[in-house]
Amino acid sequence: MIDFDVVHVFCGPGGQFGNELGVIRDGSVFPTDAGRLEVARELGFSETVFVDDAERAVIDIWTPSVRLPFAGHPCVGTAWLLDAAELVTRSGRVGVRHDGEFTWITARPEWAPMRTLRRFDSAAAVDALEVPPPGAWIYAWAWQDEAAGRVRARAFPGRGDAIAEDEATGAAAIQLTAALGRSLTITQGRGSQITTDPRPDGWIRVGGRVSQHARR
Repeated sequence: MIDFDVVHVFCGPGGQFGNELGVIRDGSVFPTDAGRLEVARELGFSETVFVDDAERAVIDIWTPSVRLPFAGHPCVGTAWLLDAAELVTRSGRVGVRHDGEFTWITARPEWAPMRTLRRFDSAAAVDALEVPPPGAWIYAWAWQDEAAGRVRARAFPGRGDAIAEDEATGAAAIQLTAALGRSLTITQGRGSQITTDPRPDGWIRVGGRVSQHARR
């Protein structure tokens, strides 16, 4: 039996939608990379977090096919679940702020592998996209309201594993924010919501709502 929590990250305004995240609070139960990969595949979430030091909030992030040195929705969800003031990832230390219904992290856009940011003419064009074949990691986006910084997006990891489309992706949102140089409110997937804010020193803040789905 695997003891883990499930949280939904970047939920919509009513608490619906959001990207599921599995969090294993005692990462020592799975000490090897092979074991963690097997668990991530078995659980089947877009990302699974192994907490290696709960007091310092040291985490290790896995998809069903690869380890990630940093990822946005796992950091936001784990920070909320652990009520952490900071996270330690393989890329570096992630600042955390809890602000009412939102949990925010601050990270560097270069910490995650670069996504292909593909702009479309309209939100309807993004909605109409078919899942592309495996290949590039594509973040498809369009302005819903450019003046207000409102974006429609969908994410296609392209890894060829069980995750053909990602419901809400903090790292891609961070990279889009860095490319555009402005704060954004992103509606992704079925209706998840991601909010971002570029900082003057090149760091990007990304946040959203989190809800606990289950503990298994």
